[in-house]
Amino acid sequence: MNNVRTVSDTKRTFHTLHTRPINTIYRRVVEELMVEMHLLAVNVDFSYNPIFALGVVTSFDRFMQGYQPESDKESIFNALLRAIEADPQIYRQDAQRLQELAKSLPPQDLIAALSLQTQLNRDADLQSHLQAIASNPKFKYSRLFAIGLFSLLELSDPELVKDEKQRTEALKSIAAGLHISDDKLNKDLELYRSNLDKMAQALVVMADMLSADRKKREQRSQQSSTTVTPPTASE
Repeated sequence: MNNVRTVSDTKRTFHTLHTRPINTIYRRVVEELMVEMHLLAVNVDFSYNPIFALGVVTSFDRFMQGYQPESDKESIFNALLRAIEADPQIYRQDAQRLQELAKSLPPQDLIAALSLQTQLNRDADLQSHLQAIASNPKFKYSRLFAIGLFSLLELSDPELVKDEKQRTEALKSIAAGLHISDDKLNKDLELYRSNLDKMAQALVVMADMLSADRKKREQRSQQSSTTVTPPTASE
């Protein structure tokens, strides 16, 4: 008997956990993230690691920037993770740990550690995950894992990831050390950066539309509240 959860099962669970409607511009982001995480969760070769968690958290936080009401964001995130039978608290904690580590390491030290050229003594858990990835020929690579790697580099040195030559060299070194495809890594991250730009543009357009709409409402409100004094009867 096949008991593998379907995408429909995951979507149904999500909407049971988060019952409020999702703003139109963000609906596709949530749907795509949900389907992507579901397909990984049911894949026999997939195994959780903190870099993947950082990729999920970063992707969600970056693409959900500006979401209103702000208070709904955590509910959506928690529902996304619980819908694939994962613990949102573990994802947040692991992501935060890696964020703090990356900020405290010089970029060359971080690249050397991620490439397994040096031992990462400050985080034994991450070190063991990196070694497990490199030694697993069936490691299930994903776009979200790539985003996690990129986020580590970005947090360590924002200028490095903006420089194409430095970024390409860093990713090539990491891909070689972890035995993952350099080509896939670069393509996924190009798409990620492009989508971030598109989302930022869409948010600017939406903000302009909301501002114009608000001005129209204010003008109508002022017009309707302006009382016209009737002419007085001549004596």
